[in-house]
Amino acid sequence: MMPSFNTAGPCVPGEHYMLPPEERLGRVMRLIEEHKYFVLYAGHQTGKTTCAQWLVDHYNKGDRYTCAWVDLEEAREEPEETVALPTILANLDRALRRDLPGVTPPDRGWDQNPATALRSYLQDLCARVPRPLVLFLDEADGLVGHAMVSFLTQLRSGYLDRARTPFPHSLVLAGRKQVRDYAFSLSERRVVSWLGTSSPFNITAEATTLHSFTSAQVAMLLLQHTQVTGQRFLPEAVEAIFYLSQGHPWLVNALADQIVNRDVEDRSAAITAAHVEAAKEAIILDRRTHIDSLIARLHEPRVQHIIEPMLIGQRAPSAGTLNDDFAYVLGLGLLSLHNREYVIANPIYKEVIPRALSFDQQAQLHQKPARYVRLDGRLDLPRLMKDWQKFWRQDGQLAAEGFAYREAGPHLMLMAFLQRIINGGGRIEREYALGRGALDLMIFFAGERHAIEVKLRRDTQTGTEALEQLLGYLDEAGLAQGWLVIFDLRKEVPWSEKLTMEEVEAEGKRIWVVGC
Repeated sequence: MMPSFNTAGPCVPGEHYMLPPEERLGRVMRLIEEHKYFVLYAGHQTGKTTCAQWLVDHYNKGDRYTCAWVDLEEAREEPEETVALPTILANLDRALRRDLPGVTPPDRGWDQNPATALRSYLQDLCARVPRPLVLFLDEADGLVGHAMVSFLTQLRSGYLDRARTPFPHSLVLAGRKQVRDYAFSLSERRVVSWLGTSSPFNITAEATTLHSFTSAQVAMLLLQHTQVTGQRFLPEAVEAIFYLSQGHPWLVNALADQIVNRDVEDRSAAITAAHVEAAKEAIILDRRTHIDSLIARLHEPRVQHIIEPMLIGQRAPSAGTLNDDFAYVLGLGLLSLHNREYVIANPIYKEVIPRALSFDQQAQLHQKPARYVRLDGRLDLPRLMKDWQKFWRQDGQLAAEGFAYREAGPHLMLMAFLQRIINGGGRIEREYALGRGALDLMIFFAGERHAIEVKLRRDTQTGTEALEQLLGYLDEAGLAQGWLVIFDLRKEVPWSEKLTMEEVEAEGKRIWVVGC
């Protein structure tokens, strides 16, 4: 069977193109050598399960450790320990039969107390295995309530006593969250407050993660397809896949799969950057499982608390849980920390977020894209902006109040309007970050670039600061002209004064200032 790019579940050697998992597991293997209990967290579909399964095979083929991988998915969202703990033990039994067929699972009949059964099971198991036990507990962050607290407490008590009583040599809790985010409701924090920490499991050495693929690793993965089929990814395509995905394993595979199995099935045709751009649009519009999961997260209060101010360039509001919220969104893979600044993890997510939040409004717009294309094929942006002002006055400003991300409503409404018109004939790139003070848009259409900066105005301040920001944006982009859109949110100012459009010159650049 010919291998393929994997977009669902763990990679299978021979069935999927894949990189050697050990290249991403250096820190994990060092922690295991050091006898540590730790958390392995990473975003959805980044390779955690593939890496765990590889490590199980690697260690069980050697002579130092005995290893098993346990999937806790069946116990997720079950708060009662009387239900969740027996499910966990049953999954342990299945894992042993699969990974360690020579080891008889412990007898669970003698300890029926769910508050101690897991600890007893692991102590009995460690007395049976021939070598020190390494245990991977996958989807551990899906446990909730008292079941989660009992699970972690039993692991902690066994760990503290392991100098006298057998217990796992090393234990890995794998999931999308760090342990401090396993319990975040006030009631659950009170349950575990006796530990003297916000975490219900304070014995972990550290929380480590799986880093995304490097540009060289992306090239290596794509080269496997070329070696099997002869179909080449041109250097520009490899660069585009890495840029758009920033090495996220699922995104890399999804882009490549869309191209070679749907868009360019002729193996004699080389893959170009244009093919990559079309594939990106396809996986966004199709809302593939990974993208759909990402979109669902956007409506969680902890995620909205971070993403909404990013969209309008404000700072996240101060709160006692702010650090935990950032850690949570980082763990989901939505954000990354680049040069000590929180940024959206990759350009695809950067595009998905505002498009997903504004999709329903975009689908209700009736503007005809052809109206804004000149005879020579170029975009008629002045006409587009005039029609935008009319729309904003009549319908847009009311529709913007209906967004769940209400503070970002004007920005989302403008992006929906632009996306409806630009889609199909060009593309829009978005630049936004906490504290940036503005949303930057770059429209690519008919070989031209159009820079737009979007600002909010709440008081009597002038547009001087906004103009300076736009000039800086134009300098970075190497453009001599641009657009500044200012939403005037002052209630006392009449529409006749808000809806303005003027052309100014500043520092040798031509600027259109659009009031809304």
